[in-house]
Amino acid sequence: MLEMSVATGQLLTILVMAAALGMDAFSLGVGIGLRGVRIRDVLKLSAIIALFHVLMPLAGMATGQYVSGLLGGVATSVAGGLLLLLGGHMVYSSLKGEVVDTIDHRTIWGMLVFAFSVSIDSFSVGVSLGMFSAHRLLTVMMFGFFGGLMSVLGLMLGRKISRSLGGYGEAFGGVILFAFGLLFLF
Repeated sequence: MLEMSVATGQLLTILVMAAALGMDAFSLGVGIGLRGVRIRDVLKLSAIIALFHVLMPLAGMATGQYVSGLLGGVATSVAGGLLLLLGGHMVYSSLKGEVVDTIDHRTIWGMLVFAFSVSIDSFSVGVSLGMFSAHRLLTVMMFGFFGGLMSVLGLMLGRKISRSLGGYGEAFGGVILFAFGLLFLF
């Protein structure tokens, strides 16, 4: 009976953590979707985000307890700085009114940058979970599922909203990315 309640508690904890990490993917997906995104790109980007949501916590779990204090804050700060730059650049680009080179979410490099920035928290969580001997396969599969699902939902919502916002969609998306960058830093 006690073992069953422990297993249920661990499963519930993993589900809540996966959903929380997926919310980052959702929020950033809305920001990217506001720039305008094709369905094919939604699927590609979401698949890469799901893959990163599997690999990053797996790498974090493998890293172990001795680096959790060192890398946790640094990784989040790097992700926050990256989101600040991307968001600020999107706002600048849309307000300037001319085409300005930015990271293109349709290229493999752009997809990797966005997937990394969304999934960096998964690494820190993975380091923490590695200390508690969480079930690795279940954990990373749930993180990947929720990361992919929430990014699809966010990208599709951003895509739908961008049609009604017109030219201000990219600026609004940039503000969202910038705000999340600030949240990661503070």
